[in-house]
Amino acid sequence: MYQFFTQILDGNNQWWKYILTVFIVFFFIQIGSIPLILVAFMHSSNMDEFMLAAETNFLDLPIDSNQYFGWMLFSFFVGLVTLLICVKVIHNRSVLKIITSRNNVDWNRVFFGFLIWGCIAAGTILVQTSIAPENYEWNFKLEPFLVLLGIALLLIPFQTSMEELLFRGYLMQGLGVMFRSPWMPLLITSVFFGLLHGANPEVAKLGPIVMIYYIGTGFLFGLTTILDDGTELAIGMHAANNIVAAVLVTSDWMVFQTEALYRDISEPNVNFETLFPVLVIYPLLLLIFSKKYGWNQWSARIFGFFK
Repeated sequence: MYQFFTQILDGNNQWWKYILTVFIVFFFIQIGSIPLILVAFMHSSNMDEFMLAAETNFLDLPIDSNQYFGWMLFSFFVGLVTLLICVKVIHNRSVLKIITSRNNVDWNRVFFGFLIWGCIAAGTILVQTSIAPENYEWNFKLEPFLVLLGIALLLIPFQTSMEELLFRGYLMQGLGVMFRSPWMPLLITSVFFGLLHGANPEVAKLGPIVMIYYIGTGFLFGLTTILDDGTELAIGMHAANNIVAAVLVTSDWMVFQTEALYRDISEPNVNFETLFPVLVIYPLLLLIFSKKYGWNQWSARIFGFFK
C-alpha cells in the first residue's frame, strides 16, 4: 500500500525542484508551439491576417485542421520529453518511478484501460448518432481522415501521457511527500487539471458547470492511479478518450476541431448526458478495475497516512 508514493520518499524532493520543473515543462511546451506559429505565418496572406487569428482564436489560423492538430500535439511531445529529462536531471530519479511502482511498465494495463474506455466512448457516440441522427452530419473525407487518424494514433498518446505523468505521476507524488497522504494530492491535482481545461471552447459554450466533467475526470484518473499503484490504466484511458474524441465527432465549439467522421451540428446545452460519464460510467469503471485487479481497503488507500 502507498508504494507509488513511498518509493520516492528518499529522493530529491525539495519543494523548489518541483516548482522549477513545472516552470521548465510549461516553458518548453510554449517553445514546442513555435513550429505551429511558423507554419501558420508562412500560410498567411499578410501579417494582419496572421495577427488577427493569433490574437483572437488560434483555430482561425490559415492552415488546415490536420496541420493545426499535428503541430499543436507536437508541443505536448516536447513537454513530455522535457518532463522526463527534468525528473532524471533535477531529481536524479528514475523515470519509471513517476509511471508505476512495478518493476516495469505494465503494458497490459495500458492496453486494457485503452480498450475499455475506447469501447465505452465509441459505443456512446454510436448510440447518440442513432438516437438523434438529426444532430450529426456525416463528415467523412477519405484522405483528410486517414491523415487525421495517423496523427491521432501517433501523437495523441504523447499528449495524454504528458498530462498523466505530470499530474497523476510527478505532481501527485510530490504533494504526497508533503501531505504524507494520497487524499490532498488527489484533490489538488484533480482541481488543477480541471482548471487548466477552463480555457477550452466547451467551457465558454456550455458554461462553468462543464468543469464538473473535467475535474471529475481528473478524480477518476487520480483514484485509479492511487488504487492501482501506477499510472498505466490512467494513461490508457486518457489516450483512448482523446483519440475517440478526435476521430469520431467534431464541432465548431469543441477544442478538437478535426476531420472527424461526424460533425455535431446541434445547439449544445448542459443536461444529464453531459454529467452521465462522471455520475455513472466512472464509478462503473472503478468497479470493473477493482474486480479485475483485486483492489481492496479503498478507504485506507485514499484517506490513510504513510511515514
